[in-house]
Amino acid sequence: MWTAAFWGLFAGAALLLGAGIALVTRVPTKVVGIVMGFGAGVLFSAVAFELTAEAIEGAGLVVVVAALLIGALVYLAGDWAVANAGAYRRKSPLHGGTHVAMHRFLHLRSVHAEDRAIQLALTTAPKIATPAAGALVIGALLDGIPESAAIGISLLDGKGIGLAFVAAVFLSNIPEGMAASAGLRASGRSVKSILALWLAVAVVAAFAAGLGYAVLGAAGPALLGGIQGFAAGAVLAMLATTMLPEAVDHAGRWVGLVTVLGFAAAVLLGEL
Repeated sequence: MWTAAFWGLFAGAALLLGAGIALVTRVPTKVVGIVMGFGAGVLFSAVAFELTAEAIEGAGLVVVVAALLIGALVYLAGDWAVANAGAYRRKSPLHGGTHVAMHRFLHLRSVHAEDRAIQLALTTAPKIATPAAGALVIGALLDGIPESAAIGISLLDGKGIGLAFVAAVFLSNIPEGMAASAGLRASGRSVKSILALWLAVAVVAAFAAGLGYAVLGAAGPALLGGIQGFAAGAVLAMLATTMLPEAVDHAGRWVGLVTVLGFAAAVLLGEL
């Protein structure tokens, strides 16, 4: 249990790393997009080989397909609620955490606005740009809990931690921490409060990983496979609706290549 919790905390700590980067320096949005694309590729591989394939072995194809769909639907419902609560495009290095109304304002201002213009808009329209800390945290938990639970589940087969999956979650959390922290900082929140928020999320990620291991340790293969399928569906929906669109938006067509590189790197890591 404690091993699972440690790796969950490690993956969640990437949010703090991303926040720290965003708070001390300005990272080009193209770089953030490339990191997102690479992380998405690693996560695709981990979901395919470490979650879905193992789930089918334990629960069968029909159960896993149903679990994938349910996981995706639950994630999409939660994502819709979080976005409307004030955490719209929370993984965007430009818009992360701004309200839907603010995004529309920025879109009308300039579809291809430069970073400086975006930051100016954030500071000159404070009544619109109001990132909701609670919504951002809930959004991070919505993304992170299925991933963290999957980390805990991966230890149940006795083969050790799935390094590819942990690496994928870690990489996907860095740009999220960067994006959301930029939005929170623009709204006037202190550095201390922002870091405290991400620390809390990392602790919850550790708890989810440990709980996934402890609760499901005695689960039968059918139940375990269904839960793995559910987590895989939620993660895939997250990749399709938040990570890859943002990556392409900010890094362009090169995201296709770096996503494949991330996928290949995870496959190679899984074979070691």
